[in-house]
Amino acid sequence: MCYYAQEPAKRRSGNRPRGTLITKTMTVDRDTMRSYLIGKVLWAIKTRWPADDVGRTIWIQQDNARTHVPVDDEDFARAAAQTGFDIRLINQPPNSLDMNVLDLGFFASLQSKTDTTTSRNLDELIANVENEFRNYDVNDMRNVFLTLQGCLIEVMKAGGGNKYKIPHMNKERLEALGLLPRSLNCDRQLYESVMESLGT
Repeated sequence: MCYYAQEPAKRRSGNRPRGTLITKTMTVDRDTMRSYLIGKVLWAIKTRWPADDVGRTIWIQQDNARTHVPVDDEDFARAAAQTGFDIRLINQPPNSLDMNVLDLGFFASLQSKTDTTTSRNLDELIANVENEFRNYDVNDMRNVFLTLQGCLIEVMKAGGGNKYKIPHMNKERLEALGLLPRSLNCDRQLYESVMESLGT
């Protein structure tokens, strides 16, 4: 996994004087990941999360990359407790990209918007992605959560497996007609069947 950092140029070039801040990619390890979670993600949650949600659990879902922080990491738990919120880490099921709403739709949607812009260097690419992120329509994200719910239902139908097709429900048409649901219903018989299989 790579992120970026700025550091002063060590040499002068035809494009910049020595000491000019240049953007470079950096390799991220578990310590860096923990630092970002504690210093950036927890801070963002604490400053922006609705105050009336304080009593509810906030889950930060990670994929299963080796660099990610263990769900029982003591440093993270200590920092999360200081926010006043109940914030916990959880890993998505292995080999299940569809269980992560970011992989399922948000990143692809953001990338498709960014691909229409020209980036001549890393700084311009970062600026273009940040611009698309700031201008992202939150209604598009709500639609992705509906797709996630549809995938969860399909996983239950597949007995916990991943041999299914991502369901399509013509969300744009339903939204235009004012018929787009806020959430999907799960068949009670399917639910009871899954609960029974989990019990055994």
